[in-house]
Amino acid sequence: MNPLDALRRGTTPLATPVYPLRATRFIDREYFNIVYRTDPEALRQVVPEPMTVTEPLVRFEVMKMGDVDGYGPYVESGQAIQVSVDGEHGEYLHSMYLNNFAATVSGRELSAYPKALGAPRLHVEEGALVGTLDRGSERIATATMAYKWEPLALDEAAAQITVPTFMVKLVPNVFTQGLSAADLVRTEISDITVKEAWTGPARLQLFEHALVPMADLPVLEVLSASHILTDLTLAPVQSVHDYLHGSGQ
Repeated sequence: MNPLDALRRGTTPLATPVYPLRATRFIDREYFNIVYRTDPEALRQVVPEPMTVTEPLVRFEVMKMGDVDGYGPYVESGQAIQVSVDGEHGEYLHSMYLNNFAATVSGRELSAYPKALGAPRLHVEEGALVGTLDRGSERIATATMAYKWEPLALDEAAAQITVPTFMVKLVPNVFTQGLSAADLVRTEISDITVKEAWTGPARLQLFEHALVPMADLPVLEVLSASHILTDLTLAPVQSVHDYLHGSGQ
């Protein structure tokens, strides 16, 4: 294999492609969202500038992927924090845990999604939508909502999913042990079809774990919940702030 052939592979291992190098299409992507109020000081400890915390609100999510190009079905769970960047309101993706290795590494390498391996699950049990996240044998989160309790307007559901999202992208420099890049990036889903949307009474419990610190953002009050079924395509990210050079883009 000559050097140009190696570069065209795009990922390692060179002889064993892990994920496709193209936009990813999701069919029957199922969201279970719970928005809750938390401790403002806890948010200030984990949200890097130039993002600012507008309200002490966090969205806990469990997403069940029905069919994904290049990856197949998997489940994902995480936390998104309501923030503002230069006057634009959106969400900072604070943590994401999923049960698919390829989707984990592609989210980190091709984009800036803060993904790590975990064991989330989304299912219906005795009239309740149940979302859980485990790490090994330890429970991290349990969320419940009355199943298809009350219809949610499709445009409102779409608005929940298409808010601007912000992430921190760090690229290590293996030669200097420093960083080659450090950027705050922005993305926004625009190619989306909402098929179903529901809301209802919900509860959320978070359990402390040293390696999955979701409970560091404690649940003080559950404000809303939604259960949404969509088709969508993820959009690429764009840099909005360069941490290494102290400038916006």
